[in-house]
Amino acid sequence: MTGPPDDARRALGARLRELRRDAGLSGVALATVAGWQGSKVSKIEHGRQTPTETDIHEWCHWCRADYAVPDLIATLRNLAAAYMEWRRVVVSRHAHRQRQAISLESGTRSIRGYHPRVIPGLVQTRDYAEAIFRRTAAFYRAPDDVTAAVDARIARQDVLHHGDHRIHYAIEEQALYTSMGSDAVMVGQLRHLLAVMTLPRLVVAILPCTAEYHAPATNFVIHDRKVVLVETVAAELTITRPSEIALYERSFALLAAQAVHGDAARELITTALERRSGAS
Repeated sequence: MTGPPDDARRALGARLRELRRDAGLSGVALATVAGWQGSKVSKIEHGRQTPTETDIHEWCHWCRADYAVPDLIATLRNLAAAYMEWRRVVVSRHAHRQRQAISLESGTRSIRGYHPRVIPGLVQTRDYAEAIFRRTAAFYRAPDDVTAAVDARIARQDVLHHGDHRIHYAIEEQALYTSMGSDAVMVGQLRHLLAVMTLPRLVVAILPCTAEYHAPATNFVIHDRKVVLVETVAAELTITRPSEIALYERSFALLAAQAVHGDAARELITTALERRSGAS
């Protein structure tokens, strides 16, 4: 049975094979000039052997493809960490994952996040966060560490008030209406969102539901220009390849350009708040 790490290793091998073929070298010829055993090239290209960073440099040197080294090295370093199973996260408990986020965010100057359906963690209320963790624990049939996870998530919000951080969120209007807990919980969350919008380190932009489709996107957060975290149903992807990070930056720029700020954003939030207030 194979999994994402095996897929990533094969994808890396396929890319190296392309570079070799573009250079007009056979596998035997590359192994010869690099001083490798004859089977090494084939094993790497088919994902049966993981190359070292030295192998990557040698490969690109003999294939006259030194320009590809940064992306390939980033892919190699990411093989073990690129795919973190959510099942493993929830078994080891959510609080641990939240504490990991504290370390990452505290060392990040620029945080840019796109959130289509849920209010981002750094601006969540305690009640809203608790509702999310309870739903998630139930879905994954995970141990109940909700209180500790909520405490850790609230502790993450220290970056909103201290340090040299700049946080820019592009939030879909749908996230203002996605129910998390009761109407009272949503009222509290929307009021809190209006309040934190005044913080100097934070920019909150709302993407209207009528905005035109410009780029494919799922929930993601860019940390400086070094790491992008992408959440899927089964996993959290850690993106470190410069070329892929550039795609997420381009996507965020397009989404942020469509979003409204300031009074226009507050108006959308206030409209959602008034509907919830009437319901509650």
